[in-house]
Order: sequence, then C-alpha cells, then structure tokens
Amino acid sequence: MAPRPDWVDPELFPLESRYVELDGARVHYVDDGSGPTLLMLHGNPTWSFLYGDVIGALRDRFRCVALDYPGFGLSTARPGYEFTPAEHAEVVRRFVEELALEGITPVMQDWGGPIGLGAAARSPNRVRALAILNTFAWPMNGNRAAEGFSRFMGGPIGGFAIRRLNAFVNVIIPAASQRARPPRRVMEHYRRPFPSPAGREPTHVFPREILAPRGFLAEVEQGLKQLRDRPALICFPDKDPAFGEAERERFELAFPNHQTTIVERAGHYVQEDAPEEVAAAIAAWHPDLRAAQAAARGSA
Repeated sequence: MAPRPDWVDPELFPLESRYVELDGARVHYVDDGSGPTLLMLHGNPTWSFLYGDVIGALRDRFRCVALDYPGFGLSTARPGYEFTPAEHAEVVRRFVEELALEGITPVMQDWGGPIGLGAAARSPNRVRALAILNTFAWPMNGNRAAEGFSRFMGGPIGGFAIRRLNAFVNVIIPAASQRARPPRRVMEHYRRPFPSPAGREPTHVFPREILAPRGFLAEVEQGLKQLRDRPALICFPDKDPAFGEAERERFELAFPNHQTTIVERAGHYVQEDAPEEVAAAIAAWHPDLRAAQAAARGSA
C-alpha cells in the first residue's frame, strides 16, 4: 500500500491508497475491483472512506474508483486553492483525464452531485451512466431550508463552530444519521482529516457556496441537458433533511431513462446508514451489468 497516516485503520479501510499529482495538488484515491467503472464522489465533510463498505460489496463486479477533493481526506491542496465546488469539479475532470477513465458511472451524493455532474458535462463522452444519490444540481436560492442552512453554517457563527469545534464532523454527521450513529472508530476517520482550525476551512466553504456560486450551479443545471439520455439510477434515502422528494422528482424529470430506489429509514449519509442497500441498488440497475447477465442467460 502507498504510505498514508497511521490513524487510517486497515480493518475499517482495507483499500490500497494511491496518489496522483494534479496541478499542484496531491490527490488521494482508491481503485479496486474490475468491471464497469464507478467513480464515487463524496460531499461535506467526508472523503473516499465514506464509500468503503459500498466498494467492499461491489468490487467483485465493478471497478470502484473513489477520490478525495483537495483539502479533504488524504488529499492536499495547492497554494491558493479556495476549496470551491467549481475548483473541485475541475479537479475531478482532470483526474478522469489523467487516469484515462472511460465509460464511467459517477456515483454522487451531497456536494458530489454538482461536482460530478459539472465535471461530467465537460467530458460527456466519457460518461456511460449516472448513479445519483441524495444531492442537487441547480441554484438553491428560494429554498428556505437551504438558504437558512447556508447563512447560518456558512456565516460567522457557523464558521466559528466549524473552525473551533469541527462542528461539521462532530455535530452534523451524527445528527444526520438515522439508523445508528457511526461508532467512535468511524467518527475518528472523519475527524482526523481536519486536525486544526485552519484545516477545517474546506468544510466551511461548502455551506457558504450553497448560495454564493450562482454561476457554477447554473452551469451545472444547464449541463444536465448534455447528459439527459444517460441511464440514471436515482437512489434517495427517505430520512434526509437536506435532499428529499422535491430534489428526487426534479432529477426524475431531468433524466427520463431513470430508475428510482428509495432507501427506507436512512439518513443523509446513506453510504454509512445503508451501504449494502446502496450497493444492491447499483448492481441491480447498472445497464452494463444487466446486459452482461442477459447475454450469459442467452448463451446458456
């Protein structure tokens, strides 16, 4: 395995760490399994660790690639990087290009949606299908809950709580979990990437950007048209206070060739709450896997 911090527990994250240099950033990723390529994209304040159990359930049928944005997980940012979703989308685009990934299915949750869909629209020829977990892909202005969250957590009070108390990890992750709060050992893997007040700034940028980047989010929304014909899995938990029925229905309209799966009794971090169900939904839906199974039955 490539060198990584000794706090990463190989029992909890038994995947080989890899790194690639992209425009001054050292980007950490995992690449495990074989088959159709899934590109797994995290949100705030998580990293590729979030997908560990999902990868464990899918790597016998898929090539599972999951990266950390600069400033998150085990990735480091170049000087001057501002941790905006627009920058992260460009990193993802460059990452896909650097690894020469083709026929990919982005798996996207939380901010991974705008980031992944933004990157996909810039290189649509590399995209085979879309696995859309609970997320969004448009400006959130006018959504009172989103506006209130952005102003509070993205403002000075939220900034103080994030920098001094690591609030996005210590408060938001447990509060957004429904079936069970993540165990202490798991929480440490979300806490340790942000050991200092300065290092927690990336988690403060995201809530602020819910309202700030009208240009980027409007671009992402426009880019959906380039991906409209792709097969889409829309897999939403039913207990997420951030993204629910309204967002799910909007994605269903945006992608006519979709299949919808509802994960019951699961919260915002659905990969932690219900990894087996997320993996099962992807495997049952994926068009390449279904085509291969149909061909095998036909030749039997």
